[in-house]
Amino acid sequence: MLTMLLSADLMVADPDATASMLVERLGIIGHPRWRQAFPDNPYVAHFLRVHRSLAMAPTRVEVQGHLDRPNLADPHFPAYLQSLQEFLGVARPIKTHATVVVSDDLPALAQRLYERRVPFRVAPRSADLPFDRLWLGCTAEDPRYRPDADGGLCIEIMGLEPLQMPPDTFAIPPPEPSDPADGSLVRVVARGYLVRDLADVTRRLSATLDWEPGTLELLEREGYKRVRMGFSLAHSATVDLIEPVRWDGAAGRFLCTWGPGPYYIRISVHGLEAKAEQLRAAGTRFTIDEESEAVAGPLLRVDPGDVGGALFELVEHRA
Repeated sequence: MLTMLLSADLMVADPDATASMLVERLGIIGHPRWRQAFPDNPYVAHFLRVHRSLAMAPTRVEVQGHLDRPNLADPHFPAYLQSLQEFLGVARPIKTHATVVVSDDLPALAQRLYERRVPFRVAPRSADLPFDRLWLGCTAEDPRYRPDADGGLCIEIMGLEPLQMPPDTFAIPPPEPSDPADGSLVRVVARGYLVRDLADVTRRLSATLDWEPGTLELLEREGYKRVRMGFSLAHSATVDLIEPVRWDGAAGRFLCTWGPGPYYIRISVHGLEAKAEQLRAAGTRFTIDEESEAVAGPLLRVDPGDVGGALFELVEHRA
């Protein structure tokens, strides 16, 4: 029932400035029509794309920030948001407003959650957002987030229909770029998420959502264990759950410094060397691991200091 990951998101103080920075620094695509802001829902969100075609790249990069004014459309949400920031840590450089997953049968999924007594809240429908959205780990009578239901992933679920995805999104095999330019971004392939207890988180996701993990991998050079949580849409980004096995690897240091939560956004690119040249021309710093165990090949890591603290990784595209 879980179709895709809607977005690899970043919750930031200034979404307009951050979106412009990502367009300039990384070559991600923005458009005024992809900016979302409503009078009664006090947030601003940019649904940036790595490829103009949603059929080609269904998972977007979402940059979202919340405004300091009353939430008339969803009065419970401010309490949820405050608890979420407390859970993640207000100083954490990579924060999420939600891990937004999409279901092709939201009513059936909600009924299953209801029967299993999984805590969730349904956001009120409004003229701006006239469809159901479910927030796990909270209830109408207690809207503060708790990680028992989803292991700390802060999951929001919405239906597939409101997205109005192009029909060829669901082609088998998935659509691929035709005659892509060297250095062009193709799609978001993974969203990394740091956890302290991988077995516990995957157990909770299975019991709550029937969301089953992929193969458990031990990446010794990287210093962590990983499972990939996939979707029925094969070219959706996966959610990569990562448990560090030592404190002094990159993932272990991040966990020990900032705690569990969202980590990298990994994007595939046609021609990694050409993309590296584009980044140099844009003044965007990066490092390259020529033999990354995580991707079985070269992995380019953008310097978080050049993109507002987020961790973006680029890999060679594989059809």
